[in-house]
Amino acid sequence: MLSIQLSDRVKNLPPYLFAAIDKMKQAALAKGIDLIDLSIGDPDIPTPAHIVEAMKRAVENPAHHRYPSYEGMLSYREAVAGWYKKRFNVSLNPKTEVLSLIGSKEGIGHIPLAFINPGDVVLVPSPGYPVYPVGTLFAAGESYIMPLKEENEFLPDFKIIPEGVLKKAKLMFLNYPNNPTSATADAGFYKEAISLAKKYNIIICHDAAYSEVYYDNERPISFLEMEGANDVGIEFHSLSKTYNMTGWRIGFAAGNKDVIAGLGKIKSNLDSGVFQAIQEAAIAAFNTDDSILSDIRKTYQDRRDALYNGLKSLGFHLIKPKATFYLWAKAPSGFDSSSFVAHLLNKAGVLITPGNGFGAPGEGYVRFALTAPVEKIKETVERIKSVISVSG
Repeated sequence: MLSIQLSDRVKNLPPYLFAAIDKMKQAALAKGIDLIDLSIGDPDIPTPAHIVEAMKRAVENPAHHRYPSYEGMLSYREAVAGWYKKRFNVSLNPKTEVLSLIGSKEGIGHIPLAFINPGDVVLVPSPGYPVYPVGTLFAAGESYIMPLKEENEFLPDFKIIPEGVLKKAKLMFLNYPNNPTSATADAGFYKEAISLAKKYNIIICHDAAYSEVYYDNERPISFLEMEGANDVGIEFHSLSKTYNMTGWRIGFAAGNKDVIAGLGKIKSNLDSGVFQAIQEAAIAAFNTDDSILSDIRKTYQDRRDALYNGLKSLGFHLIKPKATFYLWAKAPSGFDSSSFVAHLLNKAGVLITPGNGFGAPGEGYVRFALTAPVEKIKETVERIKSVISVSG
């Protein structure tokens, strides 16, 4: 009988937040709890029909049944470049400045392997997407936490990062619109980040997965719109949130050609690209009529308003999101992040995500995902009202 020993890098992994949440969900369902699940950011709205139809047609093409190209079909990368030009007025060379991904998570997890040597520093926002520090760990890098604090509008304060850390830093993750806080960033912030990156030779990796989930017609800007951005970094995008395609697993990275090439070298050795039929469907997605996307945003905005107004009426401390389909709120007095999540699950049958699962600076907060109809959102508020007294 073998004695199976995990590698140190796996032993040192924290429990993956959303796997732990799923276990809580399954345990609650096994108990027969009537569950309202607002924990994981998985859209409950179907993928638009024209994208599904494009996929059906593409699956029947035998040419797509063979290995795909590692970097993605040129037609797909051209569609990405066309979308960037139309949406952000950013010009990209589809041959060298765009790379297909098996969802943006895959690219984010792999990019430290391309540029981080043991002991190199990666600047990681926290609370933030757990894959940023995990990808750093797999590359034997060291995460330096940039705390996102409410008093700083959930933007990292670059001025407090020690000079010695900046000199060792090789890569920095940013994410706006932000998960989990729903904060947005303006041009001034991106310009400051680009200036810092140029001074200390740091690659910026901007996760823009939520750029198309916005409210009140306040469209987020792209990091790549800024002068000098293409000199210092790339932007990760996913079709998951924009087009309700989380299960399809397709995204892309765009920007600096040398950074794209480095990530491409990792991918060509570890995966065989995205199924071309999915790439064909993604091309159809980029050509989606804006009325369809506006309807999707309207659905989320109605949900946001119902949850924000409801929680506000109960005395919760929270900020009205301008983007993403998340709502970031302080746990009531007497609870920390985890105890409040457990209380709501056990007493109200409502599952949300503890803020500390996104990193220590998230302690004291919880995240609600707007992934249920308005009627369920209103029921959530009533359930919370019945089991908790919130002091403003």
